[in-house]
Amino acid sequence: MKITANYPIGIFDSGLGGLTVLKEIQEMLPNENIIYLGDTARLPYGIRTPETIIKYSLNNTNFLVKQGIKLLVVACNTSSATSLKSIRERFDVPVIGVIEPGAKMAVSVTTNGNIGVIGTEATIKSSAYSKAIHSFYSSIKSTPVIIEQSCPLFVPLIEEGWFDDPVTEAVARRYIGNMKVDTLVLGCTHYPLIKEIIGRVIGEDVKLVDSALSTAHEVKIMLERLNLLSSNNNANGGRALTKFYVTDGMKRFKDIGRRFLSSEIDDIEEIDLVDY
Repeated sequence: MKITANYPIGIFDSGLGGLTVLKEIQEMLPNENIIYLGDTARLPYGIRTPETIIKYSLNNTNFLVKQGIKLLVVACNTSSATSLKSIRERFDVPVIGVIEPGAKMAVSVTTNGNIGVIGTEATIKSSAYSKAIHSFYSSIKSTPVIIEQSCPLFVPLIEEGWFDDPVTEAVARRYIGNMKVDTLVLGCTHYPLIKEIIGRVIGEDVKLVDSALSTAHEVKIMLERLNLLSSNNNANGGRALTKFYVTDGMKRFKDIGRRFLSSEIDDIEEIDLVDY
């Protein structure tokens, strides 16, 4: 089946975190229809083995491809770190992850090459950010100093909606209170929701980098290059459509997702991925 410009963009994440990427894409590309899949029944991905993460990611991709998408955004850092190669080998749809855009931005804003990366256990163990940062430094004489720290409690705290809670701040101080860097990569799409806490703990002089905006830029660039930008700007009264799917906890997803997007989530359906 030939991909056309008015097909939707597909996005998946293990839960709610990818909504930060969705929001940036909506703001940058308001004419694009989007299908978002949150695999809420199987989160968090960050504590799973690479083999399990790849299996879940292929399930998610297969479902979205069957919906007829023109581009896939893997809005989960854990899946981006472990599964992009497998996805690209099995599916013809263009694929963008969130690791390289965030790494590229970190390299562009750091002043001394001291870069911190925080993420799930699986993302940190993969060294995906470290490898990407080093690759973007290849033309620079100095070598970056990269400090990586897994923060496995952040995702469940955020999924609970504890965005500005003393418990979340105490956990942040335990994880990153002693980290000495000039730039910190929020290596999980959930983490922008606790950016205020992270900023307080790490210090106001440290530049915080989240990959949502960078990923949206990459999506726009790829769609332009492939001549797949939607031209259907008059459909639905000039408003593009966003369809949501979750694998569990639809009410909870709607309630917390409203805080991610600053808008209501209306068109949502709960599905079972067992057949995908």
